[in-house]
Amino acid sequence: MRFILIVLFLLLFFIISIPLFLIEFIIGKFSHHAQVASSQKIVVMAFHVILFLAGVKRTVIGRENIPADEPILYIANHRSYFDVPIAYVSLPTLTGFMAKKEIGRIPFLRTWMRFLQCLFLDRDDIRQGMKTILQAIEQIKAGYSIFISPEGTRNHGKEMLPFKEGSFKVAEKTGCAIIPVALTNTDDIFENHIPSVRSTKVILEFGKPIYPNQLDKEQRKRIGSYVQDIIKEMLDKNTSL
Repeated sequence: MRFILIVLFLLLFFIISIPLFLIEFIIGKFSHHAQVASSQKIVVMAFHVILFLAGVKRTVIGRENIPADEPILYIANHRSYFDVPIAYVSLPTLTGFMAKKEIGRIPFLRTWMRFLQCLFLDRDDIRQGMKTILQAIEQIKAGYSIFISPEGTRNHGKEMLPFKEGSFKVAEKTGCAIIPVALTNTDDIFENHIPSVRSTKVILEFGKPIYPNQLDKEQRKRIGSYVQDIIKEMLDKNTSL
C-alpha cells in the first residue's frame, strides 16, 4: 500500500512539475542562485511527503558539525534508494548530488536534478568521469555543496564497498571541508523486502569536518579509507540504536 501511494504521489508531482519548470526557468533568467534555492525547497517538500508516505522515522545526529556559510563535500555510504530523500531533507546547504548517468535519462527527474546542480557520472568512462569531478570542483568554487557516495553503487552486503579515491579530489583541489555521512538502516525501508515499503527507523549522522590540508601525509595518501573508517565507526555505533 505504501509503495502504491508513493508511486501515485510521484506521478502527481511530475504532472505538477510541468508549470513549476516554467517558473524555475523564469527565476533562472534573473538569478541562477535563486533558481537553485527555489528548486531545492520544492524537491525537499516532495521528499518530505515521500518519507511520510513511506513511514520513515528519521533521527539526525551531528548537524552542528556542518560548517556554516561554506560549500561542503558530503561523503556517504549508500544502501538504499531512500538515501537521497533522507539525506536531502537533512542538509542545511545548497547541494547537488553526484548520480550515475543512467538516472539522467529519466524524464522530469533529470530536469529537477539539473536545476539542483546535480552531476551525472559515467562509471565506465574514466575520461568522462574525470570531467564530472572537474565540474564538481567548479561547483564547490561557485559555493554549492556536493554529495557523493564513493562506493559507486548501492551496497547490498553488510560491509561497505571500497571508496573510489577520485571523489576526494574535489576536496583536495578546493580545500573544502569533507563531512562524513553515515546512513543507518535505510535498506530496511525497501531493499530488504522488495516490493514492500515498510515503516522504518533510520539514523543519519554527520561527522566532524575534515580538511585535507590539516591531515598528515599518510592520512592524505589514504584519504578515502580514512573517511570510510570514520563512517564505519558511526554505522557500528548507530546500528544498536
